[in-house]
Amino acid sequence: MANRILPFITLVFFSTLFSMVIGDDGVAISKQYPLVVSTWPFKEAVRAAWRAVDGGHSAVDAVVEGCSACEELRCDGTVGPGGSPDENGETTIDALIMNGVTMEVGAVAAMRFVKDGIRAAKLVMQHTKHTLLVGEKASAFSISMGLPGPSNLSSSDSIMKWSKWKENNCQPNFWKDVVPLDSCGPYHAKASMDVKEGGCSTRNLMGVAEPRSSLVGPHNHDTISMAVIDKMGHVAVGTSTNGATYKIPGRVGDGPIAGSSAYADTDVGACGATGDGDIMMRFLPWYCNEYQSFYFLNDEVILGKPSGIFTPFNDRCL
Repeated sequence: MANRILPFITLVFFSTLFSMVIGDDGVAISKQYPLVVSTWPFKEAVRAAWRAVDGGHSAVDAVVEGCSACEELRCDGTVGPGGSPDENGETTIDALIMNGVTMEVGAVAAMRFVKDGIRAAKLVMQHTKHTLLVGEKASAFSISMGLPGPSNLSSSDSIMKWSKWKENNCQPNFWKDVVPLDSCGPYHAKASMDVKEGGCSTRNLMGVAEPRSSLVGPHNHDTISMAVIDKMGHVAVGTSTNGATYKIPGRVGDGPIAGSSAYADTDVGACGATGDGDIMMRFLPWYCNEYQSFYFLNDEVILGKPSGIFTPFNDRCL
């Protein structure tokens, strides 16, 4: 099962249990802090986070600076405004931030008209008792809290990409068991035959899943998932993405879902993932429970699974 899942997922893991020293104020400080880790070669985003955390800012603030830099740079066209148009040609934003000390989470999903996804997520965490706000209500909240907007999140590049996709009869897309099959919508559910085989209905029989390789590849799904350990040893994670290209409007992927895209716990560590969000939301909880259980041995965290301990680099964990 793991081998079937892994092509769609890149998982990053690091432990916060490094050797510690005690500062003048009695607070434990690591010789190896601060630390910034990110998915993909988004170097400018990592540099922005590093400048913040190396300057004494918190892990949360450093994550915001790093992800915000990626949003402004429109990393790979899959982060921030101006990329990944949905079926209607619109770009929307998903983002999440998690404080590994307080375990607080803030997130926005399918947010329209506001480009600052990670800052909006931080506002949700700081100023509400909720975890996730979605759609135009997330936009209204963010604007009311001082973020710029409303803004058109599309760009000439995203509109051109969308127009070419329309000219190609809206192929590929994320619909299944609908008509028409090979052209643009509107789509309708395909009439299902309730044929009996051996006295059993075929309506609910499991079929072979269609390959998703044409839907998931470079430059059409990437998320920045960033983790930071600050000078105090505190951990935070954040994600930001404009989602899957040509997604059905309203679709929300793993990006703003804590435990699917990223998770942080200062006592243990942090992890982040990027890939096919629809696959990850289904399988990452299983993957983590079965293959990434934590075993504490003195001052070390060793990744293990029921059949025995293995190194962090097996199964594409870093």
